[in-house]
Amino acid sequence: MVSAQSHTADGRPRARALGIAPGGEPGLLNAITDVGGLEVGVATLISGQGALTVGYGPVRTGVTAILPRGREGIGQPCAAGWYSLNGNGEMTGTTWIEESGAFNLPILLSNTHAIGACHTGVISWVNRVNPLLGRQWLLPVCAETWDGYLNDINGGHVRPEHAEHALDAATGGPVEEGSVGGGTGMNCYEFKGGNGTSSRLVRHGSHTFTVAAFVQANFGTREELTVAGHRVGERLCGDNPLAGSWFADDLRKAPPGAGSVITIIATDAPLLPGQCKALARRVPLGLARTGTTGSHFSGDIFLAFSTAPAPGLLSSFPTGAADDDELGQLTFIPWGRMDDLYTAVVQSVEEAVLNALIVNSEMIGRDGHRSPALPHDQLMALLRTG
Repeated sequence: MVSAQSHTADGRPRARALGIAPGGEPGLLNAITDVGGLEVGVATLISGQGALTVGYGPVRTGVTAILPRGREGIGQPCAAGWYSLNGNGEMTGTTWIEESGAFNLPILLSNTHAIGACHTGVISWVNRVNPLLGRQWLLPVCAETWDGYLNDINGGHVRPEHAEHALDAATGGPVEEGSVGGGTGMNCYEFKGGNGTSSRLVRHGSHTFTVAAFVQANFGTREELTVAGHRVGERLCGDNPLAGSWFADDLRKAPPGAGSVITIIATDAPLLPGQCKALARRVPLGLARTGTTGSHFSGDIFLAFSTAPAPGLLSSFPTGAADDDELGQLTFIPWGRMDDLYTAVVQSVEEAVLNALIVNSEMIGRDGHRSPALPHDQLMALLRTG
């Protein structure tokens, strides 16, 4: 029986199956769902082949839904903070997170032109599963990366009902990785990219907390790719249909390094909103271990949150006069004890990107555009020789 830490539920190898294991101790599933109560669901849209016909395909896209407290916890606040390494992208709801230090709705990830459909879908879903909450203002977190190399991104194929399907499908347990959900049409280091996840356990006295990362990986040039400290990308350039001058070859094809990366950090450690932002600021250190320098054409946006109880961060309409004891309170890790959580972020982000690359297959999309899978045999040979 293979371990969930090293293999997907259908038996495909993850990074650890190839002997690639960044430091730290992973959780049982080595996934963001190691954070108790958190659920993930996907809606994957794949259809058609051949030439691009806007509105008809080919379609290589989807939606990923992350429910921080599961379906039953919708409306309960999570302490949160966000950070942008490069702002050529979109993540809705961040102005409210900056203002209040919390959010209380699901997170949806999809392609750049599907933000509106996902936003509408979340609101429709909340009104269905929690009508009382739906009567208040709703500010969902919807984020994106660009899948226009493989997908008919202007065709409006992601609709609100697909967002609702991903939300309805959300469960705990192993998380699907690779070319699924919002990661379906994505590329990473000019190989096939997409969804990846990983987790780390952090000891704090008698407590064991979990810090976990989920990435929608769609960034980096081939030459940058670094695995386990080895710059392997420049030696894996033989089959790279994504290379070349985008102006000369295809005006709809993004330049190398473009595309974006969204990273979600979840933990059950009790944190202040500012401490969540501090976790989000460590995400680029994990990405850098895989080689990226952060392209101008890559929107690199990160959200970190804590699922520890935070009722004091609930923003609800007040009724009547305030009582003398109507004061919010938060329990949090002392700032001087944050280093182990920072380390866990960096380690889990690095491994999540590698999982997104390794758990994948070649994909052909619109106009015959091809994204090759990272070749495991060649990669392992390069790591053995250094």
